[in-house]
Amino acid sequence: MSLILRNLTLLRSADSHFISNITQKATCFNCHREMRGAAIKTIRAFHQIQVGCVSRLKLSPKTGLLAVLRRSATAVPPTAVSEKSQKIVGTWLLGCAGMCFGAVVLGGVTRLTESGLSMVDWRLIKDMKPPRTEAEWQEEFEKYKQFPEYKYMTKEKEMTLSDFKFIFYMEWGHRMWGRTTGVFFLLPALYFLRKGWISKALKPRLAAYAGLLGFQGFLGWYMVKSGLEDKPNPSDIPRVSHYRLAAHLGSAFVLYTLFMWQGLSHLLKPIQLPDVRSIAKIRGIAHGVMTAVFVTAMSGAFVAGLDAGLTYNSYPKMADRWIPDDMWAITPKWRNVFENPTFVQFNHRHLAELTVVFITGFWYMARKAPLHPRARLAVNCLLGMAFIQATLGITTLLN
Repeated sequence: MSLILRNLTLLRSADSHFISNITQKATCFNCHREMRGAAIKTIRAFHQIQVGCVSRLKLSPKTGLLAVLRRSATAVPPTAVSEKSQKIVGTWLLGCAGMCFGAVVLGGVTRLTESGLSMVDWRLIKDMKPPRTEAEWQEEFEKYKQFPEYKYMTKEKEMTLSDFKFIFYMEWGHRMWGRTTGVFFLLPALYFLRKGWISKALKPRLAAYAGLLGFQGFLGWYMVKSGLEDKPNPSDIPRVSHYRLAAHLGSAFVLYTLFMWQGLSHLLKPIQLPDVRSIAKIRGIAHGVMTAVFVTAMSGAFVAGLDAGLTYNSYPKMADRWIPDDMWAITPKWRNVFENPTFVQFNHRHLAELTVVFITGFWYMARKAPLHPRARLAVNCLLGMAFIQATLGITTLLN
């Protein structure tokens, strides 16, 4: 609104100047220098009306000017996105971030209930309808019996159809949540594009988000497929590749972060922080903190993939030792870092400790920097969540 009023003021001040020069056939450069953006186009249009078209339109110079003023005051630049539209798009993007968060939680539940290998097929549309009749359930159960997990599980206890239904619904819910996330993103994106609410800068990002969503679905099936293959050693526990599990979880974290960042960018006005050395230093360290958190989370995916949390359930030592004896049990030696459950848990717990120390140091440095209250609140929340997360991790390990 302020932009329109400013445009009106400039044009009205130029009114007498235009009328006094109505006989001139040249463009008024003085007016051009005073106007900006869309106002320049308005002035050119006004000159055309005043100089060449007044007699044909049967308008007085004053009437022609007022008509142009009205049109310029009510016109909205075609590339502008209203504040209300930005908030709607931002809220939708935060909703997409929430859907990603829910998918990660459901993925964790699926992992803990050992349900991930219950659905042995991947059919985008047909999988949306679970079995309904007893015959359909029995057919699905018979498919599951052909794969390694069922053969391993029944060595200790016979699995019933009721047991199978439980793990099937766990995995089916996770897959359906993923499909719902895709629809939740795609349909509003098409609608907002049609309405012109998506800025030019956001369009390629939306295309990247769509690609990441599709890639996430592919990684999910690629991960499950690794658990359906026969293991070289019959005594091996059937499980998905922990490398693929880490990739699946990592891509979900990246997608969640992008949605969250973009959504907040639409809803919150940007803050201009002081251009001082301490702020530049804080920015650089913040990226280091983000990297440390991500690497620690990925090491946690390795722990989950190898069931490494079931070993050495003591803290801070591992079976009364700071460095366990079986950390180098696998040959070649480098594989221990990624495939030995003892080494993987050792990595995760000490990466977590270092990350908490890193975040604490970052918080201490930020205390002395001239931060905006909103940024300071974010740093305080980061410190609090770091200790909450560490407490949850230790409690999980001990129990």
